[in-house]
Amino acid sequence: MQKGLRIGAIIAIVIVIFAAIITSMNVKPSNAEIVWDKDMTIGNLDAKNYFIIYSDIMCPYCVAFENAIFENEESFEEYIEQNDILVEVRLSDFLYRYGESRPINSHYSAIATYCAKNEGRFWDYYRTAITTVWNDYFKALGKSAFSQLNSVGKSYWIDLGKKIGLGEEFASCVRNDSPVEEIKQNAAKSSKLVSSMPYFKFNNYTSSGFDTSWGYEYVLMYFQAGLDS
Repeated sequence: MQKGLRIGAIIAIVIVIFAAIITSMNVKPSNAEIVWDKDMTIGNLDAKNYFIIYSDIMCPYCVAFENAIFENEESFEEYIEQNDILVEVRLSDFLYRYGESRPINSHYSAIATYCAKNEGRFWDYYRTAITTVWNDYFKALGKSAFSQLNSVGKSYWIDLGKKIGLGEEFASCVRNDSPVEEIKQNAAKSSKLVSSMPYFKFNNYTSSGFDTSWGYEYVLMYFQAGLDS
């Protein structure tokens, strides 16, 4: 009798353990647990849908995609709110560390953007950098502007900060490469997940690439593919 009770108790314990394992496997981690940096997100952190953009400011296709968003920012913010979407930019100097030509301004632009982020101005600076680089270089010349843009120094990125009111603390941060370790770590994490820029992950949908001639309607096509997934 007692032996039978012991066996029954053991079986019950095993069932409970297996049930706990299966339950834990089916629990989806929250966005807050997955996001790399909440300062680089826009939208509701608890949103049902989660769109990730892996980006580098020296990537003309990344800039084309993000400039299309900034040109339609009010409409875009309404869109992500209506569709309950969290958008995260995972910016790094990926091309500097893993690209064939290793453009130094991939590194400089990331440094400046992280310095702005550390002053609570990520989106202000990122918007300014993307729209300025697009209008000054990629809009007219496309990919061929890559070499021209790569000839500018740190002062270019510091001047962009001045446009939005960032001062000497920001400039000193850029000159000293202060956030370099954080950027290096994020570039390394990106390299394990993607092989090119831009790269998009939206729910169960993944894609890469964007054409510099495409506009906002193509951005929405990417988002719709993620919603449909």
